[in-house]
Amino acid sequence: MEYNTLPGTSIQVSKICLGTMTWGRQNNEQEGHDQMDYAVENGINFFDTAELYPVPPRKEEQGETERIIGTWFKKTGKRKDIILASKIAGPAAFTQHIRTDKNYSKKTIDAAIEGNLKRMQTDYIDIYQLHWPERPTNFFGKRGYTYTRGDQWEDNVAEVLDALSEHVKKGTIRYIGLSNETPWGMMRFLKEGVQERPRIRTIQNPYSLLNRTFETGNAEVCHRENVGLLAYSPLAFGVLSGKYRGGKSPENARLTLFPHYDRYSTTNCTNAVEEYQEIANEAGISLTQLALAFVNDRPFMTSNIIGATTLEQLKENIGSAAITLSEDTLEAINKVHEQIPNPST
Repeated sequence: MEYNTLPGTSIQVSKICLGTMTWGRQNNEQEGHDQMDYAVENGINFFDTAELYPVPPRKEEQGETERIIGTWFKKTGKRKDIILASKIAGPAAFTQHIRTDKNYSKKTIDAAIEGNLKRMQTDYIDIYQLHWPERPTNFFGKRGYTYTRGDQWEDNVAEVLDALSEHVKKGTIRYIGLSNETPWGMMRFLKEGVQERPRIRTIQNPYSLLNRTFETGNAEVCHRENVGLLAYSPLAFGVLSGKYRGGKSPENARLTLFPHYDRYSTTNCTNAVEEYQEIANEAGISLTQLALAFVNDRPFMTSNIIGATTLEQLKENIGSAAITLSEDTLEAINKVHEQIPNPST
């Protein structure tokens, strides 16, 4: 396993980050513990979670993922060995069961962090992230920004950073990050992150062979401002594993269970997957390995968040860290991208 420096810190995080959002719904507690055991044995020191998880969110399971992480920490005593990232849920209809105050006020942030810490049986979180913007903008499968007449959002970025700053000073969180954020949003937080306020260190956004929109705007901000990408959905909800090719619906697979997560199921996505499968065949690796190896080595990448529901999937995902794609393979990937750019909705 290789490690990258978390921008602006001395922390080393594994190139592969263990994603957790299936634990508590698709995976039970023991399976979550088994995944953490295997990941740590194979060099992973970085876990990512959220108060919203598991996903799809339901009141009955909210916070269960963090609870499973907490019982693993208690059982193994390995909290000090892990760089832990979590998130506060933002305003949305599907977060009503978490809290009625749908904002990033000091009261909300304080309550969220208290809950995060309690569930995970820890005194601190290494990277605390805003799960998505409080203002109306493009995220969760929406590629372009739509001007909204009557937008009622009032810029509160300074106040949000002040609330987070209190927790940095207390030691309950160490660093902060954004998620599902736009270039404007990242720059706005960076502008206010001066003097006594904490500076944004990471951004967690989708990035894969089917969604390279991060390269437009956000990648340059990361480069110029020293912010690291934590890429999620590198396999595009499993579509880039190839398991849905030919119209297949494998039992217990994510899109079989939750077909409304269809942003990577367009005709253009299907066509692109076939092209990438041919490239993987030519390179002598699986489609999964091709997709993950491509994400792993992007210059703006800090860590690639992989998720799995079985140990077999987890083994293949982690194994991608040892694969380096040839220049010919990268050229072939870029040719497909030129022909079918960012096909996901």
